[in-house]
Amino acid sequence: MSRIILIVFIISSFKTEAQTSVLNIADNLFAHGNYSKAIAQYKKHDNLPEVYHKIAKAYIAIGNYDEALVNYEKGVETNPNNTLLKYDFGKFLYRTKNFKRASEVFNKLVYTDYKNPNFHYELGLTLEQLKDSTAQNRFYSAFQLDSTHQKAIYKIAKFHLKKGHNKLVDKYIDVGLSSYKNNKQLISLKAQNYYVRHQFENAIVWFEKLLELGESSEFIHEKLSLSYAQLFEFEKAITQRELALKFNPLDATAIYVIGTYYEKIDDFKNAEKNISKALSILDQPLDVEYVKLATVLNRQKKYKEGIEAIKKAVKENPTNEFSNFHLAITLEAYYADYDAKIKVFEDFKKKFPNGKLNGYADERISKLKKEKFLKVKKKAD
Repeated sequence: MSRIILIVFIISSFKTEAQTSVLNIADNLFAHGNYSKAIAQYKKHDNLPEVYHKIAKAYIAIGNYDEALVNYEKGVETNPNNTLLKYDFGKFLYRTKNFKRASEVFNKLVYTDYKNPNFHYELGLTLEQLKDSTAQNRFYSAFQLDSTHQKAIYKIAKFHLKKGHNKLVDKYIDVGLSSYKNNKQLISLKAQNYYVRHQFENAIVWFEKLLELGESSEFIHEKLSLSYAQLFEFEKAITQRELALKFNPLDATAIYVIGTYYEKIDDFKNAEKNISKALSILDQPLDVEYVKLATVLNRQKKYKEGIEAIKKAVKENPTNEFSNFHLAITLEAYYADYDAKIKVFEDFKKKFPNGKLNGYADERISKLKKEKFLKVKKKAD
């Protein structure tokens, strides 16, 4: 009898060692990226419920999400008390955009272990995708359970920023940064929170902090540029907007804005260059932009080119009184003959008999007639 027991024990030991060997080989294949071979090896295991989750992960690795789903489902069904497996399954469902089922999995996990902050956070992410307003409750629960939960803090702060609750944004961001001072997402929100309140000096400090941490994006450089411009630091505004332009080289609006900044520092050559380039890209009514181009051309005494630019502005929008008046001023500067100068303002008044700028036109006509009279009188003397 004892001999039979010994034989059974030996056979059982060999079988256990064989299965251990199968598992070790499969794990080794998986670790080295031989996922299909690992799957085949895992399937040789006698106790498949023990390896369903590993088979699922191997299928994920080769991009076969249908088979991954099948094996995750088998794993959860045969291991009903394995919380970690359910958590992985929930995240898999979320990644494959099966948000409804993912929410069901995470809901059960929250019920099973309410004090686990990450269960609340993952449920919040899923509810967010389902456009469920209670998502914020889950993020807040995660924060209450773990006040250092950076991802939950970000979600809460971002929500309050969108709602315009600026003081609450500051509150949550400061809590987050107290435990992780280089959290780029929170730093970005802090910069934006200052920016929307027009606290541009503070916004600059935090946007610059992002650059120090190696961040660089069109959004960061654009907002930095706009902040510097609000503080009349146009050289820095130009530098940052040009960096933003590298992400979108044909952004006509950015190019045009750079041109206006150059005008502010009296660099009319570069103002002309950028505004002209923007106009060549834009495909919309351009009267305002052409007026700006004419302005910088006039400042360089390029009156002929200025006239051409302002004529394009008038053509773009013939009823724009300001553009027409700007044309009259430009023609006045270009013409040498006083009668020709006077006529451009008289023509303007005829076109806009009830125009808001007629008073200025009358002043110019009166002044020009006086100058003409004095010039004729001086010549006669």
